[in-house]
Amino acid sequence: MDSNREHFGSRMAAVLALAGSAVGLGNIWRFPYMVGEYGGAIFLIFYLIFTFFLSLPVFYAEAIIGKKGRKGAFGSFSALAPGTNWKLVGVLCIVSCFIITSYYSVVGGWATDYLARSVATGFESLSQSTATSLFSKVSSSVWEPIISHTVFLGLAAIIIKFGIKNGIEKFTKITMPILFVLMILIMFFSLSLDGAKEGVKYMLRPDFSKFSAKTLAFALGQSFFSLSLGMGTVLTYASYMRDEDSIASAGLYTSIFDFSFALISAFVVIPAVFAAGLEPGAGPSLVFESLPYIFSEMGQTSPVLSRCVTIFFFLSVFFAAITSLISMFEVCTAHLVEDRKISRTKASLIIFFSCWLLGILCSLSFGVLEDIKLFGYTIFSLFDTLASNYLMTLGALLFVLFVGWKMDRESAIDQFSMRKSKKREKTFPYFYFVIKYVAPVVIIAIFLSNFIK
Repeated sequence: MDSNREHFGSRMAAVLALAGSAVGLGNIWRFPYMVGEYGGAIFLIFYLIFTFFLSLPVFYAEAIIGKKGRKGAFGSFSALAPGTNWKLVGVLCIVSCFIITSYYSVVGGWATDYLARSVATGFESLSQSTATSLFSKVSSSVWEPIISHTVFLGLAAIIIKFGIKNGIEKFTKITMPILFVLMILIMFFSLSLDGAKEGVKYMLRPDFSKFSAKTLAFALGQSFFSLSLGMGTVLTYASYMRDEDSIASAGLYTSIFDFSFALISAFVVIPAVFAAGLEPGAGPSLVFESLPYIFSEMGQTSPVLSRCVTIFFFLSVFFAAITSLISMFEVCTAHLVEDRKISRTKASLIIFFSCWLLGILCSLSFGVLEDIKLFGYTIFSLFDTLASNYLMTLGALLFVLFVGWKMDRESAIDQFSMRKSKKREKTFPYFYFVIKYVAPVVIIAIFLSNFIK
């Protein structure tokens, strides 16, 4: 391990950072509306299958490259396959993270806006109709979402500026435990609402008539998006792991954390959606319409409790969002620092201003630019679909092809687990088989299904 390069201080620090990358708006914001839009329980079943039988092996493939290469996305491929075009995979990762950071920070800005509102006025005094329609007013305005997008992205840049141990590691150690406790408490309240049972049924009773190729494509895309696969974040964080840290256990814990948090988030949002009489397939606005309803309903009986829970919930959403954002921010920053020899401070400023400008266009696509369509998509939805269903899927395919067919097997198993054990010898052959033979075929099939109308 390069002694001059920063690394995580412990295995737990690495796991929490990887979990922080995975557990974010992909779980709280994106997963519930994907469940609502693509079939409820049937989507959930395929999401579970993809997460542990396909996404986890892909996670291992990406992490193996980073831990072996000991650099960011571009540098690792350049080091492991010098003189080849494999370094272009690193370029793909940087482009993917740049695009996602730009529109993800807009959603994080909404969370920042709602956190500020919960502190200033709360939602307990709002009527149910006002609470659920607030999002449309906030997102379609011009300056309010741009300001919150700026604040959110700026805070991420500050954390990145402080580096791995003093920035990313310290931040995730504090925020990750808080997230689970608060979300579990809010889930129990959501399940207690009148009409919530229909939401539970929607999530637990499979309706196979809702199955389609799109269900598969978006379930896999969501699994990749949630675990931050195919865009170099896992690769970059793995490159900061110590030699003795196990990729095998880090990947398993991260997948469990990620799936558990996604499930909890769905049980927070979907029952509340049915209780509020909203449409579960409402899309990206779902969380920001349903949660204010919960807090408004709570405020009818206990205004003080409503205010406290509201603040802590949107604080949790903010923390979840920013832990994921900094992982994508770091992919771009690491490239400038390691490959372009730019100082970390200057690199973080360059990424901030670039993503800030593109993010403004994404923000305005909910308001003054909503009628501007590219290939039938608004600017925001185009970036979201392009990144999660195409770029990340392509990136994941190239990762498994590299580990399965370019890298030698012994190097892969050594990075998988540095400790020679019976458990390692039993589990690695399965994951390696999936990486080499199964994952490429499935990913190609799902990728092509994106083109089915």
